[in-house]
Amino acid sequence: MPEVVREALRAASDAPGYPLTAGTTALREAIASWVAAACGAVPGFGVLPTIGSKELIASLPWLLGIGPGDTVVIPEVCYPTYEVGVRLAGATAVRSDSLTALGPARVRLVWVNSPGNPTGRVLPPEHLRKVVDWARERGAVVASDECYLTLGWSTPPTSILSTVDSYQNVLAMHSLSKRSNLAGYRAGFVAGDPALVAELLAVRKHAGLIVPQPVQAAMVAALGDQSHVDEQRDRYRRRRDQLLAALLGAGFAVDASEAGLFLWATRGEDCWSTVDWLAERGILVSPGTFYGPAGQRHVRFALTATDERIAAAVARLAASCTGKGFASA
Repeated sequence: MPEVVREALRAASDAPGYPLTAGTTALREAIASWVAAACGAVPGFGVLPTIGSKELIASLPWLLGIGPGDTVVIPEVCYPTYEVGVRLAGATAVRSDSLTALGPARVRLVWVNSPGNPTGRVLPPEHLRKVVDWARERGAVVASDECYLTLGWSTPPTSILSTVDSYQNVLAMHSLSKRSNLAGYRAGFVAGDPALVAELLAVRKHAGLIVPQPVQAAMVAALGDQSHVDEQRDRYRRRRDQLLAALLGAGFAVDASEAGLFLWATRGEDCWSTVDWLAERGILVSPGTFYGPAGQRHVRFALTATDERIAAAVARLAASCTGKGFASA
């Protein structure tokens, strides 16, 4: 944990009163400044702190009044919580990366995720603009999950907020879990259409979806400090370089994986066969089918293990090329 963030949490720990759902003035200003700098956004957007990004992803459909008879579009291969949130609202989820193929469905919400989980794919700005134009013609909201935005590797990611002429019907979700290693604090936020942000605030304050006051103070400190972000990014880069080289050396193909915390790899076989092959070598990965049927021939490697665990995986992959075993670590 960054010490500057831990100190802010300690200093704000005496917080017996109810926190503001909208966030303190200091937090709103810190989020707005970060969004302007990191996302290329211009004034006119609203901001709202969230209890991490996963909570908002799961609750966004019902917070927007989406329900039975409505359709929500999610990526063909994606984070499972998109579909879970749609099901909780009683709506219908459709997996599609091609909006023109959807036909007459009553689409109320379109999810995009760039950089993507699990693939690490980065969507180009022109694609994001086309999604927004398509959605606006139908009165649908575009929700862009950008929690890996600061972790671009071979391709720099673009925030949807920098691609539009207005923020109407556009929301961008961000998380400090990856940027600042704050997964345990549950710290995130949404930025975009001020009317939609106000609508979310009105519902969330009654639902008790409030970021605790000490965490809000920690978020202000995290958003105002770049040094720990650079250190964390360098740590992920080293792990990625080591693991990517080991996978290629072991005969894997790595697709997309241009940004984010994952390597989307395949041996050209069913993902469960790859899971078994790796498990025999003491390496645990996520099967691609966890993220949708289109992931059947891939597995997801995560860079979130410790340096020591990444090094052990690299050694075991190298040993597999020579036919040697591995020592349990």
